[in-house]
Amino acid sequence: MNPGMQTLHPYPFEKLADLTRDVIPSDLPRIALTIGEPKHQPPAHVLEALVSSIEELSKYPTIIGLAELRETIVRWVEQRFGTRALDPNSEVLPVNGTREGLFAITQALITPGREGAVVIPNPFYQIYEGAALLAGVQPTLIASDHSTGFLANYRNLSEDDWEACQMLFLCTPGNPSGAVIPESELHWLIQKAIEHDVILISDECYSELYYDETAPPVGLLQAAESLGNSDFKQCLAFHSLSKRSNLPGLRSGFVAGDAALIGEFRRYRTYHGCAMPIHHQLASIVAWSDEAHVVENRALYRAKFDSVNDVLAPVLNTCIPEAGFYLWPKTPTSDTEFARTLLEQTNVAVLPGSYLGRDVDGRNPGGDHVRMALVATHQETLEAAERIAHFMSRG
Repeated sequence: MNPGMQTLHPYPFEKLADLTRDVIPSDLPRIALTIGEPKHQPPAHVLEALVSSIEELSKYPTIIGLAELRETIVRWVEQRFGTRALDPNSEVLPVNGTREGLFAITQALITPGREGAVVIPNPFYQIYEGAALLAGVQPTLIASDHSTGFLANYRNLSEDDWEACQMLFLCTPGNPSGAVIPESELHWLIQKAIEHDVILISDECYSELYYDETAPPVGLLQAAESLGNSDFKQCLAFHSLSKRSNLPGLRSGFVAGDAALIGEFRRYRTYHGCAMPIHHQLASIVAWSDEAHVVENRALYRAKFDSVNDVLAPVLNTCIPEAGFYLWPKTPTSDTEFARTLLEQTNVAVLPGSYLGRDVDGRNPGGDHVRMALVATHQETLEAAERIAHFMSRG
């Protein structure tokens, strides 16, 4: 057995189930703000494309995917981030959602057992850690909290840390905070990555759920080109339709950037056997080709953030994030106690922040926070906020 299997931590939702197993919630209807699974309606024209191409199930898909899909992705990246046109044959590769791609890229490009080879933010999306552990590497954790604007402070890495590192994970906009890494900081990271031969992996699956319609988050490839790194050396960006287009079950995304790294990843995936089904690819072409439904999606989240924050800010000091669909408030008691008691008294479920982070030197930067996913309907999320506000008023 892969020895990394013994080092994997329980998934956050397993921990939450254990924490609340003996809780008897109130009789109110349950509202879950725990899992970041979009509940808005998927675009009808994308579903139509999926259904109308179901006969493609009779064909084996290729790892590289349809040329039309890769060309559509190239156009989308160019329009969204203002980069030069990527080469659809060498700088883009479809993946089955960012989760699968982020895990697999680590297995393909990391030297097993090399100490310090993977650096990740803390708190983090648990796939980063699991991918490192199953690649035989204990990840180095870089804290993010209120003092850093909820951005991992990679400037705390020493020169020795950079020399040991092979792969550094970025999450921008961040999960759970929604904080966006500034372009100037991306420039610094790219320069350090090139200097020390480090692969930058940028998880940008929340990049299209930004609050300010006039200020879309900058992406890694965009920052690379503005820095003069037009070959995207050492840079790989991952994107997905799950959040952008409310299509988490389609399992459709892509990785783009450094052609040499994409080539190695493509070779790995040929053996890994994870080609995207053709009817999923055809539906993805329709989704990446349309921005109107994405604008409408952002408007739905913006309205929820405005309503919910009006209710919660006075009692939990919440603030609307730059992007994403989470609130990340500090709790008046421990995050686990808050989650248990809130569920018991209001039947609103939230995720303890400590489950998204790890203790480093006796401190978990996710502690005493909870993550609230505003993924349900406006009515449900507002009802949840009102219950939480009532709960807080009871002290």
